Amino acid sequence: MTFRKLTLAVGLASILGTGLNAEIIDRTLAVVEGSIITQSDVLAAIRLGLVPRGRAADPIGEALERLIERRLTLAEVDRYVPPNPPESAIDSRIASVRAAAGAADFDRLLALYGLTMEQIRRHVRDDLRITAYLRQRFGADILPSEEQILEHYRQHPELFSGAGGVRPFDEVHDDVRAALVAEQQALVIREWLAGLRQRADVAVLYAPATR
Repeated sequence: MTFRKLTLAVGLASILGTGLNAEIIDRTLAVVEGSIITQSDVLAAIRLGLVPRGRAADPIGEALERLIERRLTLAEVDRYVPPNPPESAIDSRIASVRAAAGAADFDRLLALYGLTMEQIRRHVRDDLRITAYLRQRFGADILPSEEQILEHYRQHPELFSGAGGVRPFDEVHDDVRAALVAEQQALVIREWLAGLRQRADVAVLYAPATR
């Protein structure tokens, strides 16, 4: 398939995997294993807070990368079919998303991008499934030594400081260990995602606007 021809797509393939009621002309920014990610997908994800808010000079490009990674990760999650998260956890996350956007803006953005609450619910459910999968797969085997924990404390005193300065190591030991585990886990996940990306059929059609 020649992905260069996919510069425009008729009908918005939503970030949640289903189409919209209204048909519009929308730019295709990437194709992941045959699944299209459009410009509206990316904008909706940014404006609804469905992707982490970074500080990149190109927020669209950054959000597009997160959506590509999400689709690759979700394909792996679906292979193992982990249990769905509790409905209460989904409700809580949706409430946080709505509160962050503001209730009125949240409803307006849903209407603007033709999204339904069921689609948002499915997206949030999958996010929670991804989080549980990554924690289970990459968290259990990360066991830093006491020397590594102490070294992390010494290298990052700003992370463990209070009004009175750097807190004693014994007082923040568990916090330091948790921070180190999270850092090491993030590194392992980045390497794993890079491997997924290399093996996958991904075509990125997006190019940042030049000034």
